[in-house]
Amino acid sequence: MKTIIEPFRIKMVEPIKLTSAAERDAILRKAHFNPFLIPADDVLIDLLTDSGTSAMSSEQWAGMLRGDESYAGAHSWFRFEKVMREITGMPHVLPTHQGRASERILFELIGGPGKFVPNNNHFDTTRANVEHSGAVAVDLVIDEGRSPRVRHPFKGNLDPNKLRDLIAKVGPSHIPVCMITVTNNSGGGQPVSLANIRDIRRICDQHGIPLFLDACRFAENAWFIKMREPGYADRSIPSIVGEMFALADGATISAKKDGLVNIGGVLLMRSDALAERANNLLILTEGFVTYGGLAGRDLEAMAQGFQEVLDEDYLHYRIRSTEYLGEGLLKAGVAIVEPPGGHAIYIDAADFCPHVPPEQFPGQSLLCELYRAAGIRAVEIGSVMFARTDPQTGQTIHPAMQLVRLAIPRRVYTQSHIDYVIEAVSDVYRQRERIKGLRIVEAPAVLRHFTAKFAEV
Repeated sequence: MKTIIEPFRIKMVEPIKLTSAAERDAILRKAHFNPFLIPADDVLIDLLTDSGTSAMSSEQWAGMLRGDESYAGAHSWFRFEKVMREITGMPHVLPTHQGRASERILFELIGGPGKFVPNNNHFDTTRANVEHSGAVAVDLVIDEGRSPRVRHPFKGNLDPNKLRDLIAKVGPSHIPVCMITVTNNSGGGQPVSLANIRDIRRICDQHGIPLFLDACRFAENAWFIKMREPGYADRSIPSIVGEMFALADGATISAKKDGLVNIGGVLLMRSDALAERANNLLILTEGFVTYGGLAGRDLEAMAQGFQEVLDEDYLHYRIRSTEYLGEGLLKAGVAIVEPPGGHAIYIDAADFCPHVPPEQFPGQSLLCELYRAAGIRAVEIGSVMFARTDPQTGQTIHPAMQLVRLAIPRRVYTQSHIDYVIEAVSDVYRQRERIKGLRIVEAPAVLRHFTAKFAEV
């Protein structure tokens, strides 16, 4: 069938407010041209992030009512631990309040000055936590992953040769961990193959370097493996997921993505020694090891969500509906990162508005126009998020791609909502010459995209 059917029924609805273009222009100016600063009530279609924005199932809500709020040893914790061990095979399971808390604990323990952390592409909080520790975050995605129009089944792969070059340059003793982000968020939501994870595992083993996964979207990555990697078409999603984690020494996970919950994270480890240190730091900063800064009801919802996300009917709907948005934009002539990713569509903002140079933030300019025209909120993944200053020359180094990410919340919007997004982006594209560049008026030193203030050029 050509129609994409949501594999669920809607039991509860939430109204969304319609606003005029004039109202949205005033709202945007009051928010200093930063959609993060727009009140959610003033957003029609919210594609800012797929993190923590999922609609939970009836079974998850039922689990929340069963939540055990005991401070230590709650039965909700034991259920959560059992589910995570069964899915990942990891012996040490630490709950945290969200993914960045897992990253902070990990890099506070293993990071530090003089160290380098390779990844296919670090996402914003991962990079920030690596650099906050004093280490250097190094992106080593394959060359195809840096070109929006090149089609490759696994554009998220980490380049083995680039990893070997880094190891030869800095020495394995200066690399405390190698990470692979699955799927590769900063690179367009592109998947990583099992063959690539195996290749990187072998290189890490040769040099005694632990391998960790940034596994926020592990189930979506497993679906791509099943669909695209030879030999996996007849494998079940749980078995593919198990093989992915079996190749890793640990993982950081934001449960707000493939955990299908609104809050929560996980830190997984095989090393007894590292786990002991992480437990101590968790108790100091998050809470006791059996709740990690979460309520028992959150642990119940996470346990159920991590089971539901492995359902193949759900994953088929999830990936196909994202692809549907990408196909609609391509048909309208809008350049995107191809092929469409798993959780989001990434518009090539440099191609969309070539009259706006990188120093005037074409991605931020485009997403502001999307909100003003149609009430759609998205996020920039380009020079606002990832530009950096060269310490030697003082010049600004812009990222390889200027993107606008349309991240689709899980189980929230229907096909008619997505049709509206296609129509709105297409309308803006036909009038793209009116998009104005932006300049930064005020910004923090770290993760500036969250709170920066802009003005039109």
